[in-house]
Amino acid sequence: MDLKLRKADLEFQTEVRAFVDEHWPEQVRGEADPGLEYSGASTPALRHWFAALVARGWSVPTWPAEFGGTGWTPTEHYVWDRETARADAPQMSPFGARMLAPVLYTWGTKEQQARHLPPIREARVQWCQGYSEPGAGSDLAALSTRAVRDGEHYIVNGSKTWTSGAHQADWMFCLVRTDPRATKKQLGISFLLIDMKTPGIEVHPILILGEQHHVNAVTLTDVRVPVANRIGEENQGWTYAKGLLAHERTGIAGVARSQVQIARLKTLAAQTPLDATRLLDEPSFKRKIDAVEIELMALEITELRTLSSVEQGSAPGPESSILKIRGTEIGQRIMDLTIEAYGYYGVPYPQQRLIANEGPIGPALAVAALKEMLFGRAASIFGGSNEIQKNIIAKAVLGL
Repeated sequence: MDLKLRKADLEFQTEVRAFVDEHWPEQVRGEADPGLEYSGASTPALRHWFAALVARGWSVPTWPAEFGGTGWTPTEHYVWDRETARADAPQMSPFGARMLAPVLYTWGTKEQQARHLPPIREARVQWCQGYSEPGAGSDLAALSTRAVRDGEHYIVNGSKTWTSGAHQADWMFCLVRTDPRATKKQLGISFLLIDMKTPGIEVHPILILGEQHHVNAVTLTDVRVPVANRIGEENQGWTYAKGLLAHERTGIAGVARSQVQIARLKTLAAQTPLDATRLLDEPSFKRKIDAVEIELMALEITELRTLSSVEQGSAPGPESSILKIRGTEIGQRIMDLTIEAYGYYGVPYPQQRLIANEGPIGPALAVAALKEMLFGRAASIFGGSNEIQKNIIAKAVLGL
C-alpha cells in the first residue's frame, strides 16, 4: 500500500530514516537475524542501537508520554514500524516493553511503576511471561500454579511451560491461583512479579524446530514472593491478564515485518536462473504472491484503524484477535513461499553442515529464512492459539 503522507509525516519519516541509518547502518545489519526481537544486547552494534534509542527517547514509543513514551500519532507509529522493519532493526524485548508495561502503568502502584518502568524503558532488565502451564495453554484460566499467603509473602508452587526467554530473564510476570475455591476458573487468579533469582526457581530448556533454544519449562518450588509484588487486587489477575494479552496479540500481527518479507520474496522470485523461467513469470507462483499481498494490504488497514482507536484512548478489543489470526497466517504463508522460492537451498536446518569442513551451501539468507519459517510455526499458537481467537471473535463480535 502506498499511503500519501502529509508534509509533517514525510519530515518525520526522513528524521526516522536518518536516525536508523546512523545507529543501525548497513554494515552491521548482517549481525542479527532479520526481524527477531532481542532480550539482550550481545554485540557492540546492538548495545549502541539500544543506547541510541534510550538517549533519543524512542525506546518505548507506544507508552504514554508521562511514563517516557513518545506521544506519536498513529501515523508516526506507522512510519516508525515501517522504517525499522525496512532496516531489520532489532526490537525491544516485547515482554517488558509491550506486554507488562501497559499493565504496570494502568494498574500498578506508584512504587511498582517507579521501580520497574525505568529499567524496562532503558533496556536494563529483561522479563519473561509465566502464563502457560503443562495443563493450561490456550485454556489459560485452567492454570494450577498455587500461591498461598504467608504473612507478607506468597509461597508459590507449580510449573510454567513454553516460557520464552526465561533462560535470559531477570524477572517473570506470572499468573497464579490464590483462591482454588472460586466459583469460576477465571476468578481466584492473581498477577505476581517474580524475581528470577529467587530460590526455588529452575529453568529447563525446550528445543523447538531447528534445535532453536527460545522457550523453556520453569518449575517453582516454595518460591517466596513479596505481597508488594502483586499487581492490583488479589484474585483479580484475570482482568489484568486480558489487558496484557490484547496488547500482545496486536503486536504479533507483524504487518511491517511481513511487508519487508514479501518485498524480499518478490526480489528473490524475480531473479533469473541459469536454465529456467523466473518464478515471478510463472503464473501459478505469481498468483500466490499476489493473493497474500492483497490480504496483507487489507490487514494493514485493520491495523491502522486499531491504532487510531488506541490513540483516542480505547484499549485494543476483539480487533486484536483479528490482527493476530490474519497476521500470523499471512506471515507463515510468506515464509512458506520464500522457502519454496529458494528450492533445495532452503533444505538444511539452520545449524546443519552438509560436509564436516564446509558451511551451508547456497545463499546465506536461505538459512535465516528457514530458521524464521520454522520458528513462525509457533506464531499461530503463542499469545493464545488462533482457534481460541476465533472463539473470542465469535463471542465479542458476533455475539454467538
